[in-house]
Amino acid sequence: MSDKPKTDRLWLDIRRDRYLYLLALPGILYFIVFKYVPMWGVVIAFQDYSPYLGMLQSKWVGFEHFVRFFSNPDFMILFRNTMMISLLNLLFFFPLPIVLSLLLNEVTHHAFKRTIQSIVYLPHFLSWVIIVGITFLLLSQSSGIVNMILQWLGFSSYDFLTNKDTFWMLLTFQNIWKETGWGTIIILAAITAVDPQLYEAAKIDGASRLRQTWHITLPAIRNVIIVLLILRLGHIMDVGFEQIFLMMNGAVTDVADVFETYVYRNGIQNGQFSYSTAVGLFKSIIGLILVIAANKLAKKLGEEGVY
Repeated sequence: MSDKPKTDRLWLDIRRDRYLYLLALPGILYFIVFKYVPMWGVVIAFQDYSPYLGMLQSKWVGFEHFVRFFSNPDFMILFRNTMMISLLNLLFFFPLPIVLSLLLNEVTHHAFKRTIQSIVYLPHFLSWVIIVGITFLLLSQSSGIVNMILQWLGFSSYDFLTNKDTFWMLLTFQNIWKETGWGTIIILAAITAVDPQLYEAAKIDGASRLRQTWHITLPAIRNVIIVLLILRLGHIMDVGFEQIFLMMNGAVTDVADVFETYVYRNGIQNGQFSYSTAVGLFKSIIGLILVIAANKLAKKLGEEGVY
């Protein structure tokens, strides 16, 4: 009996907000069709999957593919490369949208501010093919503009593109240039929600702009930063297949090969669907564990977290 009033209330809410639900329907269908339905495909990670037999008739092998993957000598190389690229992005790339947002927030000339925003947003809309093409034009050892300038100044050319020691930082700089501006959107939206009266009171007390930023702006957007950090940790095993695939060459394979390129090689090129699915499932589980752990830690520290 107690469930019926709840059901009636639910249908009343849906009927009342039917236009909002209709507005959200395309997004809901997108996630159902392209995110949730394909999740059933992870069962082939525990099978010796054959496209001719399908998931229902393929032989079950349990954790055989996971054991094979963890005992593979390539596992530690893939794990090292993936984690180092992700940690460099987390250390250098993640804070920059926050810093840039704080700087843009201090710009009072609206036309100039909009111009700067448009300039820093633009690289986000360029594909990785274009970004990598620009990188080659700038840094090529034989004909790159940077090396031509170095030679003109009397220095020897530097091998940027095939140097193992600088490859990870090169990827990080590409991410910084491409995505820093786009990452400011959420932070700037959070800053605009800060009560202006707080700044006025701080001015009366003699607080400088730096102190206002430190004691008002940053604490006000702290929850947003923590949520973004938690979500970023969920993608720590995803370092961007397209970027690395285009930047990879024979000289840097040892430091460039990551889980995504490994899955592409074994799954698409070699047709090892079950094995590559096991690798992808491992990545997803690690991301889920990190999100849950980071969210619990955030709540213990008194923050809202993701859920």
